Amino acid sequence: MDSKILLEIVKIKMPFGKYQNRLLCDLPISYLEWFAAKGWPAGKLGQMLATVYEIKLNGLEYLLKPLR
Repeated sequence: MDSKILLEIVKIKMPFGKYQNRLLCDLPISYLEWFAAKGWPAGKLGQMLATVYEIKLNGLEYLLKPLR
């Protein structure tokens, strides 16, 4: 995994949708589950959302706290 992606997850905001302008790391798991079922957006955004989903799914959110 690219370590830079973790830094971006805590700084980049969701560019569209119901949770527009919310930090990716603050998106609710239910929203991420919806994307997991429907398909991730293309490109880097999809990769970052999938990473946040895996972090939250596995209870690893504490890894992001020092990066905030």
